Amino acid sequence: MENLADTLLADKSKTIEGWGIDADPNNNPTYPMKHYTGADHQRLAYERSKQQMPREEILHSNERPGITRVFGTSSPPSGLSGHLRRYAFRFSEGSSAHWLTLLMADRVNVVEGLLDDLRHGHVPNLFKEHGWSAEWRYNRPGVIRKVAVGAVIATAVVTLLMLRSKRRKSQVL
Repeated sequence: MENLADTLLADKSKTIEGWGIDADPNNNPTYPMKHYTGADHQRLAYERSKQQMPREEILHSNERPGITRVFGTSSPPSGLSGHLRRYAFRFSEGSSAHWLTLLMADRVNVVEGLLDDLRHGHVPNLFKEHGWSAEWRYNRPGVIRKVAVGAVIATAVVTLLMLRSKRRKSQVL
């Protein structure tokens, strides 16, 4: 027994090119190689699960007519990273703007998590949480190289900023 939402979803999905391409057993591209038993397409007659009701904001692809039947809400969008995620879902999943914005939102979420830890009085052990102890144990030369490169870059940035500051002061006088 289908409800109205199921019927509307089925009608909308018919307009999407390629959607449900495997639904017709007479149009099976694996025909010559596959040993057809007749049971392969019985899976289409299953009873659909009941739609899970969202209690929080659920972001979903703009290429789908609605949210999936069952979904997870372990970390709903919030803060600046949530705004970035909402912005990313304006774009198609085939767009680099979608994925790059989601990657940036993940990085922003890490900083938000650190700030939230500090706000609640918990000082995070970044050395351990980022796996540096295991890295030190199993890849010591790599850690030394990373630290050396980081130190060189940090020294270069500080030196450039100091030179720039001195130039500005000498120009003012």
